[in-house]
Order: sequence, then structure tokens, then C-alpha cells
Amino acid sequence: MTPKLIAVDIDGTLLDPQNTLTVATIAAIQAAVATGIKVVLCTGRPLTGVQPYLNALGLHGDDQYVITYNGGLVQTTTGTVLASNALSYADYVDLEAFARKSRVHFHVVTPKHLYTADRDISRYTVKESQLVHLPLRFREATAMDPQLLMPTAVYIDEVAKIDALRLPATFYQRFYVVRTDPHFIEVMAPQTNKGNALKKLATYLNLPIAAVMALGDQDNDLPMISTAGLGVAMGNANDRVKAAADVTTLTNADDGVAAAIYKYALNPDLA
Repeated sequence: MTPKLIAVDIDGTLLDPQNTLTVATIAAIQAAVATGIKVVLCTGRPLTGVQPYLNALGLHGDDQYVITYNGGLVQTTTGTVLASNALSYADYVDLEAFARKSRVHFHVVTPKHLYTADRDISRYTVKESQLVHLPLRFREATAMDPQLLMPTAVYIDEVAKIDALRLPATFYQRFYVVRTDPHFIEVMAPQTNKGNALKKLATYLNLPIAAVMALGDQDNDLPMISTAGLGVAMGNANDRVKAAADVTTLTNADDGVAAAIYKYALNPDLA
């Protein structure tokens, strides 16, 4: 089935190795959009961290969509939340307490701020705040607003410390846990993943999942790669993603997203 919705991961997929959105990728996505195909960026970032790419691609309005926080929120590109799955305050308390016990840095990401209870703020937390364009706030755990929407929590530190971090088995039973970068492990509410979010969006748009194409490169992309009617691994994807995908495109250094769009969405008869 020719794709009617194309879900695209950002880091390592949409962006090239220099974290640049190339002219070829922009042209391919805009060509797809011009035919009526919905192109949806699916990322671990909050909406603020996606906005520059939405602007560059011309994806604006209440009829354009984005999946943020690895599936924690399904939103329009204007910010209207269509579906959410977030951590509770009790979840936050337990996760933050484990961080202190383990002497590893930790923060939570909300739609308006990034919060850390570490007085000695990790340089990786500062970098993440800048990357996703969210103001950084120091806030003791006991002073956190219990009503805050917290789609994701992050253990973030030096690679060696994250390599050595052993989360309790109960966390894996209680949460969705995924390592999306050498420097951090993300923890989200159960059933949070890009695949479930994609299903929700397809249902909202009255599209069969067979009409969805998804492109990604890392473990947090596995659920949407497996869910979509056509799962596409980037040439630079890890082996698990390539094994789960239906096909593999070029690397992100070779405009793999553009190649896949032209081959499977705009010229499917030639695929």
C-alpha cells in the first residue's frame, strides 16, 4: 500500500551526521506533503526541540502532526495535545531517589522546562536543555509541583557511569526504559513508545496502519518500525533496527530519508 503517513525519527535519521537538515531531504518531504501525504516527525525531543525542523519543512497548522517524548505526547504542530502518556509524581519521586542513591545525574523534561534536583548540574543536562530549547530549572524533589506533566525522565551522565548503571528489575516492569544515547537512559510511563503513538495518530486520522511508513535508526525507533506497514531502517541503523525493518535505505550521510520517500512513497511502482 502506498504510504499516506510517513513517520520520521530526527537524530540519526532526518538529520545528517553534522545534525543538519539537507536540501535533498527538505525537497523530498515537501514533495510528499504536496501530494497529500502526512509527514510526522517522531522523536524523543519535546516540541520546542522539534520546532526548528518543522519550520524548515513548512509543517505548520492543526492539520500537521508530531510525536514527541518517544511517544509520550501526540500533538499538532501548533501544540494541541491529542494523546498523552506521562509519569506520575510518585513515579518521579522513586526515579529521582534512585538517582541520588546511585550518584548519577537525573532530570525530567516537561513541555515548558527541564528540571533537575542536582545542585551540581550535569554538563550533559545543560547541553540537552540547549539542544531542545527548554529553560533549565533547579528544583528540589520535595518542591516539585505534583501536577506537572512529565512525559520523560532521564538518567544522564558520563558514558562509563551510564554503562554501569543497573536499574531495579521493578523499573523495567513498571516503566518503558530505553537507552537512546550513550550518555543517557530514558524512563517513561508504561506503553509509551513511538509505535503506540503512531497507532493512536493513524486511528485519529482514520488511516490503516498498512498505509504508514516509518524510518529510524535506534532502539527507541523499534516499536514504530515494527508497527508501520512499511518499516524502513536507515543504512546507519543498528543491527536490531535493520533486523526488524522491512527494508533498508541509504545512510543519513547519503540522504536516506529522501531516497526512501522517492522510492516507496512517490514512485512506488519502481520500488
